[in-house]
Amino acid sequence: MANQILKPHVFSRTPKPIFPFSSFSSFPPSDQPDPISTVTSILTHHRSKSRWSTVLTLFPSGFTPSQFSQITLQLKNNPHLALRFFLFTKQKSLCDHNLSSYSTAIHILCRARLKTRARELIRLAIRTPGIGNEPTHLKLFESLVKTYNECGSAPFVFDLLVKSCLQMKRLDGSIEIVRMLMSRGISPQVTTCNALISEFSKCHGANEGYEVYKEVFGVGNAENQCNKKRVLKVRPNVHTFNALMLCFHREGLPEKVREVWCEMESLGCVPNSYSYSVLMAAFCEEGKVSEAEDLWADMKVKGLEPDIVAYNTMIDGLCKSGEITRAEELFREMGLTGIEATCVTYENLIYGYCKVADIDSAMLIYRDMCRKDFRPQSLTVELLIRGLCDKGLVLKAFEIMKKVREFGVCPTGTIYELLIKGLCAEGKMEEALKLQAEMVGKGFNPNLEIYGAFIDGYLRQGNEEMVAMLRKEVLETQKEEGN
Repeated sequence: MANQILKPHVFSRTPKPIFPFSSFSSFPPSDQPDPISTVTSILTHHRSKSRWSTVLTLFPSGFTPSQFSQITLQLKNNPHLALRFFLFTKQKSLCDHNLSSYSTAIHILCRARLKTRARELIRLAIRTPGIGNEPTHLKLFESLVKTYNECGSAPFVFDLLVKSCLQMKRLDGSIEIVRMLMSRGISPQVTTCNALISEFSKCHGANEGYEVYKEVFGVGNAENQCNKKRVLKVRPNVHTFNALMLCFHREGLPEKVREVWCEMESLGCVPNSYSYSVLMAAFCEEGKVSEAEDLWADMKVKGLEPDIVAYNTMIDGLCKSGEITRAEELFREMGLTGIEATCVTYENLIYGYCKVADIDSAMLIYRDMCRKDFRPQSLTVELLIRGLCDKGLVLKAFEIMKKVREFGVCPTGTIYELLIKGLCAEGKMEEALKLQAEMVGKGFNPNLEIYGAFIDGYLRQGNEEMVAMLRKEVLETQKEEGN
């Protein structure tokens, strides 16, 4: 929340009202003789072992939501006891809780900074059925607003509500609540805005996330620019821009990544190492490795130490452009600075060496990777096997496939094809047939290239009978596919 809202609440247990609404100070008369003072006294003065049985004995029919709220307010300086009372009434079915009683408990937990517990109750309240046609989260928002002052709550209660809606994938509700807060001159915390942007980007695309960014921070909107008092209550931070750039990068929109970077700089927000990593990745995807290296140098000039994400980004870009020597330099630099390589680091280097047909160096990296107990992905295994088969090292390639199966990596159809073709080229027809049977058992059907490899292999052996059978099978397969 904005500082103007937080200040009255940080140093006082009874913060100034921020919502001009009536609360639940007037309750309907109870049928029972003063349960509020009686239960409050029992809960605060009885021993923990007897208090709950005493309450249950004296009030077997339980409490109305209004009575629960008044009792809980008396316990506001003992939030853990207030929470236990709520859970007790739920467990024993002593109160048919409505959104008002939920709101009281939520506020009491928030004023005590028990955020995790408060979010649990918020999610529980949102799932409460039978409150009319209006969505539950909006009803809960209204209830929290009405009961806010009475409970002396903390402003971040509404951030917790928004984040809970996001967690429950109620995106429309979360943005509606933010709009209602902003219409009252209240800005959500920047972390809440960032979460909102990220979720909208994931679910509806980066452009939709960017529209949410412009709305909640008042960017590029003429109406918002006229109302600067509201706009300036919360400002985007570096994490805001990082989230936007990452979403655009994942969608393959490097020009939008650069646009967000420029906007970040124009607003005086200082990029961090991760910001540089995303922009470097965008340049590398476009093949602009020199521009990425310029950013790398600029980052160091500004005193930002590259992290593992930055190193992996640059190593990946250099390997894809065939600059494996420079990639190796950065890999060694990582070790000297004490940054541990990840599985991604090794896979990038393997790709780089395979790209320049240096299979020996690729195998050295692979062995080092296995010693570190990293598990290669199927694509990395494919690259290694292809490189080994191209060099005529089929048996080594076959050993790699057996090894990675121990890691739980399933061979792809391409891996089977490469090995079968390699075995046939070396005249190892029995081994090739066994592997082909395994391939079919895994759901991969032989293609024309595999048939061709078998036919060539048997031709070299002079096995005309097998060649004829395979050619007939090819024709039958093509006929079936044609039908």
